[in-house]
Amino acid sequence: MNPLIGLLLYCRGGFEAECASEVQELASQHGVTGYCKAKTDSAHVVFMPHEEASKWLAQVDYRSLIFARQVIPLLAQLNQLPVTDRLTPVLELLNGQNICDVWVETPDTNEAKSLSGFLKKFSTPLRQALQKAKLLRDEPGLPRLHLCFQSSTSVMMGLSDTHISSPWLMGIPRLKFPAQAPSRSTLKLEEALLYFLTPAQHKKLLRPGMHAVDLGASPGGWSWQLIHRGLRVIAVDNGPMADALMQSGLLDHRREDGFRFRPASPVEWMVCDMVEQPIRIAQLVTDWITRGDCRNSIFNLKLPMKKRLQEVRRCEELIRGQLAMSDVHYDLSFKQLYHDRAEITGCIIRSQR
Repeated sequence: MNPLIGLLLYCRGGFEAECASEVQELASQHGVTGYCKAKTDSAHVVFMPHEEASKWLAQVDYRSLIFARQVIPLLAQLNQLPVTDRLTPVLELLNGQNICDVWVETPDTNEAKSLSGFLKKFSTPLRQALQKAKLLRDEPGLPRLHLCFQSSTSVMMGLSDTHISSPWLMGIPRLKFPAQAPSRSTLKLEEALLYFLTPAQHKKLLRPGMHAVDLGASPGGWSWQLIHRGLRVIAVDNGPMADALMQSGLLDHRREDGFRFRPASPVEWMVCDMVEQPIRIAQLVTDWITRGDCRNSIFNLKLPMKKRLQEVRRCEELIRGQLAMSDVHYDLSFKQLYHDRAEITGCIIRSQR
């Protein structure tokens, strides 16, 4: 296989600078130097190492980066694909490399949506050509081919390890808004549960009859996700809750201050989507975990307009430092999910170590 030339990272438009800073920070930690191409609102970043670094590029886990939805090790950037034959350059660059699948994508921008018709027309002959060349195989351990088109004649081509890359095309889970849910914010928690929890953790940590607290709950988008799974929820908010949730028999609505409320007995989950300074939410979540008010938490941090990555690091340092002082064993992770906006989602899972 040809040496890798860089990394392609998908992100939310407007967060290219944070994504670029984060990947450069990660590269530096592994002794790799390089530079980023990061155009504002392009919804992607390209990291280019100063020296050949194929081994490291192939090992970057998309879960190790907060602002990247997907990480794709790059084989090439093709800027002048022949209109009459776009397939041959792709097959030549693969150089006999077997793959398990092929994804034809674009960055998540309004401009790129104009390519959707072209992508559909191109995908079928591409797949047929790969099958004819016997490169597309249903075998474990093979990489996935990504073709990220910026125009009909310009494409970034890469191969990802399916174990450390996003399982969703363009890094976007295709979730359907439940008609019964009271607000679209419900998709934030649904995506968070898909991203942060393994299938085994879903079965273990989201069992019917478990108890949860939803801080800043009104009108009930996050509570709906928990009740839908059979959990009993205390919804804390001075605002109203949806009537259907109130009639479920699984909701206890408390019109109280989310920063002051504490449950009478420990609960399995505390979830929080309150609009407040990130550091205050970080402290609140840490207090719940260290006091034993909850075992696990999913929470959103609403980021400021400037120094967003620095604010995330400040919150992370606070949480890790105080949990370590309290001798709490845990797994902490953050991600800017597709259904997030100017925010990131955090998750703390308390362990038994």
